[in-house]
Order: sequence, then C-alpha cells, then structure tokens
Amino acid sequence: MKQVISIFLIVFIAACGTPDNKAKLAKLRAEKTKIEAQIKELESQVSDSTETGKVKNVSIALIATEKFDHFIEIQGKLDGEENVGATSLVPGVVKAIYVKAGETVKKGQVLGELDSEALKLGIKELEAALVFTTDLYNRQKALWEQKVGSEVQYLQAKNAKEGLENKLTTLREQIEMYKIVSPINGTVEDIAVKVGQASGPGPMAAFKIVNFSKVKVVADVSETYASRIAKGNRVTLFFPDLNHEVSSVVDFASKFINPINRTFVTEVRFSPESNIQYKANMIVVTKINDYHKEKAICLSLNYVQSDQTGEYVMLEENGKAMKHRVKTGQSYNGKIEILEGLAEGDRLIVAGHQDLEEGQLVNVTKN
Repeated sequence: MKQVISIFLIVFIAACGTPDNKAKLAKLRAEKTKIEAQIKELESQVSDSTETGKVKNVSIALIATEKFDHFIEIQGKLDGEENVGATSLVPGVVKAIYVKAGETVKKGQVLGELDSEALKLGIKELEAALVFTTDLYNRQKALWEQKVGSEVQYLQAKNAKEGLENKLTTLREQIEMYKIVSPINGTVEDIAVKVGQASGPGPMAAFKIVNFSKVKVVADVSETYASRIAKGNRVTLFFPDLNHEVSSVVDFASKFINPINRTFVTEVRFSPESNIQYKANMIVVTKINDYHKEKAICLSLNYVQSDQTGEYVMLEENGKAMKHRVKTGQSYNGKIEILEGLAEGDRLIVAGHQDLEEGQLVNVTKN
C-alpha cells in the first residue's frame, strides 16, 4: 500500500513539474548541440596543430625549365700538333751544335753535325782522282773522235770517270747523313746532346722540335665513358695555370681500350691565341659534354631530400607544405635534373624546407 502511495506521489510531482523541465531540457539540448559543434571545431584545430606543428615561414620559387649540360671532367695535357725529335741518320760523335733551346727553326735547317772528317778526306781524294780521270777521259775521247786509238781505251776511260763521279756522289750523300736537320718548322724545346757526346738514330732524340701553331689536348678516359664520348662532342678546356678557357670539340676518340689501365685516348685540337703563352705538357682540365637538354627542370641539389621511400621535394600548396616524389637524372656543378614529379609553375619551397613535415602550415614570406 505504501509503495502504491509513493509511486502516486512521484507521478503527481513529476506531472506538476513537467513544463519547466521540458523547457530546461530543450535549452540544455540546444546548448549541448552548440557546445558539441565548438568542441568539434576545436578538436579539428588541435588535431591539425598536433600533426603539423607551428606555422613556419618559408620562401618559394616557381619551377621553370632551363638548359642543362652534364660534363665528364678528366685531366689532360697540352701538346703541339707537331712534336717531333730530330736525330742523325748514322751514329757518330757530335762535332757542332748550331742552335739553342727556344730558338725558332725552319724545316731542313741544320741543328747539329756529327764528326765526318774521314768522309771529307775521302771526298778530297776522290775529287783529286776525278780531276785526273776526267782529263784522261777527255783526251781519250778526243782521240776516239779522230779515229785514233781503240774503242776499249775510250770506254775504259769513260767508265773510270763515271765510277769516280758515282763514288763522289755517294760520299757526299753520306756526309749529309751526319747532319742533324729539323724535320718541321717550330721551336727547339730541348737539346739532349753536347759536343763530344755520341749520338745516332734511336729513341733518344738529339733535338726536340715543337710547332705550336696548332695544338691539341690529349687525355686518357676511363672505359666507363666509352659509350658516351664520340668525335664531335663539345669540350671546354680549362688551363689552371693560365686561368683561361677554350671551347672546342672532340677531334679523335680511340676505339682501342688500353688493357693495362682500361682507358682510351681522346684528342681535342684548337688554334692557340697569340697572346696566350701555351707550353708543352701543360695540365688541362678537359670537360667533355656527354649530355645536353635544352629544356630541363633543374634544381639545386640541396632542395632534393630523401627518405626510406625515395627522393622528394617540398612544395607549397594552399598554405601547407606537401611532399612531392620525384625521379632524378644526372647532376653536375651543384644542380640535378628532375625527370618526373614536377611541372612548370609548381611552388618549390627553397628556404625553410629542411625541417618541414607534410601538411605543416607555412607562411610564404618571400618568393
């Protein structure tokens, strides 16, 4: 009975208070909806802040195409187009040297001479004998023309004269072989002999002559680049000692790989300027252009970053830093070609990109 009365009282009291409670409930529900919306917005902002950290100031640059060249750099040496040694054709002792190092000589000019006194004495003896034999021949000839004497006597005199003339010619040619002559026009770069020393034909040249009216740079290139270097490749030659550059092309690329050092020879020819003091065997940094693209997307190497997935760059998109995966090509002189992943007009973050996370809010301060 008591339970029934209690239930009745509760229902009565609730019925009496229903209008006010309904209003309060409706009000609270409205406030709850508003608060939930505010909470959701704040949670979203807090979530973004947690993921991206603080807003960071960055600078950007618009992606654009430019010319890109890749060079293979190797060390070469300068040589004259005509760089030859001059020696005598026969062995002997050096009697005289007629030029000095650094002197300009002409082709055929006598540079030095070996001792040929024995041959000269022989020539004098033959010349004297030839005078007598010629006189005898002339007399015999005159008699023969007058039908005096025999034909045999005439022919013997003639044969003796011609034999001496031939011997004299041979000795004079041999005398010339004792002279050391320049085979080209050029400059005497080195004299390897002195008066009184023995000299002769062989690998040790008595005089070294170089013609620098035309020069070439010779370089040994690793076989790794055999498929990338050919005749006609553009070349930049840098002379460190002169702080001077020359442009030319590969004139010769050998088809032979040296089995000892696994290299092949390249030659680059050019006409030297008259105001530049080139010297034989001067070191030359040879830059051979093995790759060229007229319109390429190139970036500074430090803009390209990498992680476990691969290489990427940071772009600015709608106020956020975003990773863009890229495929890179060759690099040279601090720049690298981007083959895939970027397009003209993309907004590359160039300052402040090192510590950015994907999705982080950024503020562009300078383009």
